[in-house]
Amino acid sequence: MTASDVSLSEVPDHPTMLAAMRLAAHAPSVHNTQPWRWIFDGVRLHLYSDTDRQLPAADPRGRQLVISCGAMLHHVRTVFAAYNWHTDVVRLPDPEQPQHLAAIGFRPWPDPPAEIRACSNAIHHRHTDRLPMLEPDSWAEIVPALRNLVSACDIQLDVLDESARPQLATASEHASALHRYDMSYQTELHWWTGHSQLSEGIPRSAMISDAEAARVGVARAFPSVAHSMRRADLRDRARLVVLSSPGETVGEWLHAGEALSAVLLECTVFGLTTCALTHITETTTGRKVMARLIAHPSVPQVLIRIGTAPDEPEPPPTPRRPLLDMFTIRRAG
Repeated sequence: MTASDVSLSEVPDHPTMLAAMRLAAHAPSVHNTQPWRWIFDGVRLHLYSDTDRQLPAADPRGRQLVISCGAMLHHVRTVFAAYNWHTDVVRLPDPEQPQHLAAIGFRPWPDPPAEIRACSNAIHHRHTDRLPMLEPDSWAEIVPALRNLVSACDIQLDVLDESARPQLATASEHASALHRYDMSYQTELHWWTGHSQLSEGIPRSAMISDAEAARVGVARAFPSVAHSMRRADLRDRARLVVLSSPGETVGEWLHAGEALSAVLLECTVFGLTTCALTHITETTTGRKVMARLIAHPSVPQVLIRIGTAPDEPEPPPTPRRPLLDMFTIRRAG
């Protein structure tokens, strides 16, 4: 089917397309690399991984890259639904093009559920909170909702007992220690962090000091920032949640990213704050530790801290690349 075969009323118009993609581009990604490319051909919207933005030292297989693209895919579908468009997705549509992760078709959807609009609105407020958190409010209510959301992606969600925290803290430190004197890893990490004037990477304002990280325990080690003691009287009480997949295929990584996005947005709707962590699953030892903590055979992909932040102003938004750097419209014919 070509663009000439499709009525303009059967695809989002140009202003809607741009607005939706601009909002969805706030999806989370490892080190805020934003490793995706989108092409609209007049009929379908195509997602490609941008391997120039892969982290060769931290992510040599591209697992975290694909998880990041999956999060963006879910953000895109959520936003278009809020604009009254149903999206039909074919994942990995071309085996000859491994970077082609998804193709999206559109159908009008005049009455999407109110929950979808709430999740789309939550994109404006969702951010990664690396500081210590309070225990999450309404936890018993939200856990079943989260499990339902991720099950649609064939992903399992497990809430870990508090007794797992010391083991994960040790695994987190082990993962950091493995890379402490790895010059390729450290160069890569410094490239993507601490540069607040760029439209990519983690700005200095989103990083935490060593003293703050010590009160979190389960956290990726970033380059040092100036000493500060935000939330000085708080030791982390966030709940720890694991997203795992049946196996280790690209399709399962993509689903893990979609499930991650669903969890983060739903938590934001509930007024909770989140921090997704993939550094423990970068190492064989870390994956084994996490696998032992869940009660079924599966492959851990992402650890998420979920909690409640003290009453304080929202942090400044993490920068994003200009839309035209990642999104292209190519009209057929």
